[in-house]
Amino acid sequence: MPSLSTPLASRALEEVLAARQSPSWVPALRALVGDQAVRDDPAALWVYSRDRSPFAVFNVRRLRIPASLPSAVVSPTSVEELQQVVRFAREHGIAVLPFGAGSGVLGAAMPVSGELILDLKALNHIVAFEPIDGLVTVQAGLNGAQLEAWLDERGWTTGHHPQSLHMSTVGGWVACRGAGQSSSRYGKIEDMVQGCTVVLPDSRLLEVRPVSRRSVGPSLKDLFVGSEGTLGVLATVTLRVWPKPQAKLPLVLALDDLDAGFSTLRQIMQAELRPAVVRLYDAHETAHRVGGREPFDRKPIMAILEYAGSASLAALERDLSWQIARSHGAVTAADTPYLEWLKTRYLSGSVQYQVRDWYADTIEVTGRWSTLPNMHREFVAAARAAHPQIDFGAHWSHAYPEGACEYMTMCLPPMPEDEAIPLLFGLADQIQDIALRNGGAISHHHGIGILRGYKLLDELGLGVEILQAIKDHLDPQGLFAPGKLGMPDRGGQR
Repeated sequence: MPSLSTPLASRALEEVLAARQSPSWVPALRALVGDQAVRDDPAALWVYSRDRSPFAVFNVRRLRIPASLPSAVVSPTSVEELQQVVRFAREHGIAVLPFGAGSGVLGAAMPVSGELILDLKALNHIVAFEPIDGLVTVQAGLNGAQLEAWLDERGWTTGHHPQSLHMSTVGGWVACRGAGQSSSRYGKIEDMVQGCTVVLPDSRLLEVRPVSRRSVGPSLKDLFVGSEGTLGVLATVTLRVWPKPQAKLPLVLALDDLDAGFSTLRQIMQAELRPAVVRLYDAHETAHRVGGREPFDRKPIMAILEYAGSASLAALERDLSWQIARSHGAVTAADTPYLEWLKTRYLSGSVQYQVRDWYADTIEVTGRWSTLPNMHREFVAAARAAHPQIDFGAHWSHAYPEGACEYMTMCLPPMPEDEAIPLLFGLADQIQDIALRNGGAISHHHGIGILRGYKLLDELGLGVEILQAIKDHLDPQGLFAPGKLGMPDRGGQR
């Protein structure tokens, strides 16, 4: 379990502000990029001191700094200016942290040692749109919803629809190796990235040209997909895009139990069908969403699927899926739960708990179909043992022929903070161990950040040494996103 001390030590806001001094290099940075591009006022430092991780929320609502204030915030307005800032930081030995929209939930964008924040939101232009090739190139700071709206006006879509769509950036999607709600049809972000440019820690610009495929050694673009800012700063990204589907057809199912649900989803995916949305809810989350509505009053497990594409293809895939579901005892339900989900699909469910002083957190892992049932039973047992009043539920999304992502929400009622936070940290630790013991992965699309970094050796084994060797070569001073992705901080401590 990660330590609740450094780099996760919390200090009162007043104490930190009283002790801080503006770094001596700030005037030189202002001279380089202009006064308006650099901020070191308390309000800016407070805003950029955290992401949306529940750990940060727990501290912010008590007016405490989750880890540290940044030293300053700089907002480059061009790729060339970004290179200048990176060169400046290297020359002055300043640690830097790329920051998109701060929507991550594991501390990847949270400063831990007074880093200079590289705020990328001014890099928000669409560079090129090539409909013949089905490609769009954008700067990394572009807001996801703005990109999707721009494409929608032209009859296209990225197919990448994370819950954080309206509060995340394209660069953030790539840096944290994200996945959207339509991943079963359109793929995850690593499937969409066809090229990119990256400002390396020595300020050089690496270009990975977008091509349909190449066989020239390991994929360089994939080195930066999921790197969370530790190896460089994404400047531009080229994504595969798709024509907007002519039709979106829902299929809402009620099933007797989770085993029937798992079998249904597995056979749908292994039959080469491609639903755009796949969501299976356990009995707890089903009850939360549909109460005692018919037919869930007698079949307590709900699945929501959506089929997209041409009207004939979507209808055929839905019909074939229904044949599979019916063989497992499923019955169809009204489309109401699907329509309700559409209205709330981009809203965070944890806010309703956090504003009432509850302690809410989420964790998502990946498992294979053969191990998912046992994994879930162990997760539930661990949650019940953690605290008798815990509100714990799960759903499965991002389905594949070989398995699926299990996404869990765990909430504790108001209680002393020194009891609640260790309970949630401890349960998350157990869930990761259970996933690993059952052959799964400790994170599906939230990334690693700070709060999962301590488990990276268990997940990757010898691979951690390979990542560290690449990090040491590209960033020998350890200035880029120190302490993130399981990498040592600037003091060399893992």
